[in-house]
Amino acid sequence: MDFAPTEEQSAAQGLAARIFGDLSTPERLAVAGPATDAELWKELCAAGLTAAVEETGLLGLVLLLEEQGRTTAQVPFAASCAYGLLSVARHGTDEQRERLLPALRDGTAVATGAFPARGGIRVGNTDPDIDDAGRLSGSVPYVPWLRDADLVLVPDREHRLWIVRTADPGVLTEPVETTAPWSAARLVLDGARGERLGGAGAYEAVLAAARTAFAGLQAGVCAGSLARAVAHVNTREQFGRPLSTKQGVLLRAADAHMDTEAIRVTAYEAAWRYDTGLPYGPQALTAAWWASEAGKRVVHAGQHLHGGTGADLDHPVHRHFLWGRQLDAYLGCGGEVLQELGESLVKEGTE
Repeated sequence: MDFAPTEEQSAAQGLAARIFGDLSTPERLAVAGPATDAELWKELCAAGLTAAVEETGLLGLVLLLEEQGRTTAQVPFAASCAYGLLSVARHGTDEQRERLLPALRDGTAVATGAFPARGGIRVGNTDPDIDDAGRLSGSVPYVPWLRDADLVLVPDREHRLWIVRTADPGVLTEPVETTAPWSAARLVLDGARGERLGGAGAYEAVLAAARTAFAGLQAGVCAGSLARAVAHVNTREQFGRPLSTKQGVLLRAADAHMDTEAIRVTAYEAAWRYDTGLPYGPQALTAAWWASEAGKRVVHAGQHLHGGTGADLDHPVHRHFLWGRQLDAYLGCGGEVLQELGESLVKEGTE
């Protein structure tokens, strides 16, 4: 295994770090409220970072999402790239790639996914002679970044994938508020037209890639939380000494650092295997488990190490706490993911 980034991946990560650092500041986030930062999204796309994901692969996307997570930037980067750009590039037909990818590359179209499948979407074919079109009905309680999306990737009860345009008849989106400001909405389909994407195994592949991407986002959220905590305990004094000299503080910060590194390295491994064509399903579940379980511990530690300051809902570290808990829930919560991982390993061993 070689997780060392390529020259292109390093350059993209450095550019992303600069843009996120310059534009996703606590002051701008406070003004934006729960809304997506349209100016930041436009800047990222103009810099070619969305288009670069197609060349730098899933590992490159994980590196970029780490930088987003450090600043909790409110843009649909993970959703649009994981459920849109990479999914269409890998599972789409030549015609679909030619038609859909240009707008996804330059950010003029945003995609998201109604994942994971919960069995709520049913399909009825409108034309028996057309295999790649259907009418979808059902609802999904919440879909991240759906309020910004032009396309949503929807799995049905049989785990077939369908591309649905949010502007089409029969598609209703109802805004919902989540723990983190993800511009989420409830998706209601009433005979909406869907376009098939991929074949057998496409759902599992997209879900694993998305879990890996969001695990990378969690690694950045945790790294940002820990960096703020370290800065705080190094400058905050108690009884004439910095808090960082207290053994309990040192141990708590060290545990948070090790948890953050575990999230990062497992996400890197899953992404590397995806890019090199190796099986990556169990590795994606492992990354998701670490991101859920360890991520929750890290953002709690970051808030606790701030003491009373961390209880301030307007403090920047509280945003990391909210994002960490939202990602914990979105990735499936640790116990649920661990059960799925165990079942997959048993199945793999039986086969």
